[in-house]
Amino acid sequence: MSPVSRKSIFFSGVTAVSATLAALQPRVHAAPPAPASASTRPNILLVMSDDMGFSDIGCYGGKIRTPTLDRLAGNGLRFTQFYNGARCCPTRASLLTGLYPHQAGVGLMVNPRGDLPGYRGQLVDGCLTIAEMLRPAGYATYAVGKWHIAPSTPDARANWPLQRGFDRFYGTLAGAGSYYDPATLCRGNTFITPENDPEYKPARFYYTDAIADNAVRFLREHARDQAASPGQPARPFFMYVAFTAAHWPMHALPEDIARYKGRYDAGFEAVRAERHRRVRELGLIPPSTRLGPSAQNWADIPDADKAWEARCMEVYAAMIDRMDQGIARIVAQLEADGQLGNTLILFLQDNGACAETLGMGRGTPRASNPKRTRDGRPMRTRHGVMPGPDDTYIAYGPGWANVSNTPFREYKHWVHEGGISTPLIAHWPGGIRQNLGGTLVHAPGHIIDIAATCRDLAGAAYPDRRDGAFVLPLEGISLRPAFSGEIPRRTSPLCWEHEGNRAIRDGKWKLVAKGPKGAWELYDMETDRSELDDLASRHPDIARRLAADWEAWALRAKVKPWPWDDQPIHTPAKKKNSKNT
Repeated sequence: MSPVSRKSIFFSGVTAVSATLAALQPRVHAAPPAPASASTRPNILLVMSDDMGFSDIGCYGGKIRTPTLDRLAGNGLRFTQFYNGARCCPTRASLLTGLYPHQAGVGLMVNPRGDLPGYRGQLVDGCLTIAEMLRPAGYATYAVGKWHIAPSTPDARANWPLQRGFDRFYGTLAGAGSYYDPATLCRGNTFITPENDPEYKPARFYYTDAIADNAVRFLREHARDQAASPGQPARPFFMYVAFTAAHWPMHALPEDIARYKGRYDAGFEAVRAERHRRVRELGLIPPSTRLGPSAQNWADIPDADKAWEARCMEVYAAMIDRMDQGIARIVAQLEADGQLGNTLILFLQDNGACAETLGMGRGTPRASNPKRTRDGRPMRTRHGVMPGPDDTYIAYGPGWANVSNTPFREYKHWVHEGGISTPLIAHWPGGIRQNLGGTLVHAPGHIIDIAATCRDLAGAAYPDRRDGAFVLPLEGISLRPAFSGEIPRRTSPLCWEHEGNRAIRDGKWKLVAKGPKGAWELYDMETDRSELDDLASRHPDIARRLAADWEAWALRAKVKPWPWDDQPIHTPAKKKNSKNT
C-alpha cells in the first residue's frame, strides 16, 4: 500500500522575527506536564535509518518496496519539512539529547578537535539522553543498532549506551562496516562477533536482520517480564532502533537484490523525473517545485559501466527493502504483545543520501577499507565490482544519491535541503486523532524536537542539575500538538552547522552557505524549496538579519570557536552540473 492522502496541516510553525537576543540567552522552559498514569503513557519506538534520501521510501515518492513504512504513514502522520543534522554523529547526538549537536559535544564526529567544547567527540556531562530522561519516570530502555556518538575505546565507555541510560544494548559502536561481519559489535558492554555471540546464532548473519531480531527479542522479553509481575503497574518502554541501512558498503542478500533487477536501467534522469512527479502528486512539496540539473548524466556513463551503475542502485534499494522487512517483524511483535495501539512509532533518517565514492575508483582503495573477509578472501573494492556480497566494499555514488534526494540539492555533509531533509513518520493509534490518518504535516521540525516530545508524552521530569552539574535546557519543542491536528508553536529559528556548512531557517526564509568562508544564499522555502533562486541580493536586509541571528546562535550553542578557518573538512567533489554537488 502506498498512501496518497490529500489531507494536510498547513502552517509554517516558525515565527519570522529577529532572534538575535533570544539566541544569546539560554532557553526557559515551562514546568513539565504532570505525569500521566502508567496505563496511558505510551511506549515509544524510535527508528532511524542511515544515509538515505528524502524520496527513497514508497510513501515519500520512491519505488523501493517499503510496505510497512507505507502502512504506518497511511495510518499516521507524515512530516514534509523535518530536518536532521546533515551527518551521522551530530544527528544522533542531537536526536538523543534534544540539544544542538555542538551543545552535546558532538559538533563533528567522534574524534575530538582540540579542547573545543563543541567538538569533544562524545557526549558532555551537561546533557541527558532520552533514556536518561525516561528511565527515572519508570520506562524500560533499550537500544539496538548503530550508536556512533562516542569512540569505541575503553576510555569512552562512560558514553556507551548502558552508561547513558539504556538497560540493554545490542549493536555497533562505530559508524559503518560489513553487514556480514560488523566491527565493534557489542552486547551490553562486551565486544562480540557474529561467530562468538552465545545469544544470537542465525543460520545466515546479516546485520539489518540482526538489529530487527534483537529488537524483537527485547520486546518479547519485556512483555514476558510484565506478565510475570501481575498487580504491578505496567512499565512502558523506550526503544531506539538505529539501522545502518543504507550506509555503504552496498551489501544486500541475493533474494532482495533480485527483486530490483532491471529497475534502474533507465538511468539517473529518468528515475529522478519519475520521483519528482510522485513527490508532487503526494503533496510532499508544492506542485510548482522545480527540479534542478542532474549531478551526473546517464548518457555520459560508458555503455560498459551502465550495468554496474544500475547494480549499485539495485543493491541500495535491496538494503532498504530488507530494513522494511525487519521493521515489519518489530511491528508484528508489538501487535502480538497487544502494545501497538499504545506505542508511538517514529521513523526518520540521520542525513541525506551520501554522494561519497568509496570503492568506486580505479586507483588504490583508501587505507581504512578492510583488506580481507574474516575467512581470508581479498576484499574487492574498486570500479566495476558488482556490489552485494560480503567480499565487496563500495558505495553507490553521486548520481544515485542525487536521485535519492529528489527534488533537493546537495547531500550528506551539506546543509542545503538534500543534506538535512528527512521523512518523519509518526504512528500511534491510541494518541493520534483517528481522522488524521494519512495527514501531511508541513510545519518545519527538527531532531531537537524528538527528545522534547518523548519527555512530554512520558510526563518525565527534566532536571536543571545532575550530580551537582548544570544540565543544559532542551532546545526543541514537543510535537504533541500535531497529533491532534494543532500547531506546534516554535518561537526561535532552526540552525545548523557541519564542517563549516551553515544554515538558519526562520519562517519561510532559509539562509545557507557552503564552508566557513562561503557566501550566504537566501531562499524562500514556500516557493523554492529546491534552492534554485538565490534571493540574497534582492533581500539584503533579511539576509543580514538572519546572518546575525546565526552568529548569535553559533556562539551560544558552542559552534564557535570552530576547528577550521579556511576550508571545510569535506570538500565538494568537482563534477558536471556542480550546482548539485
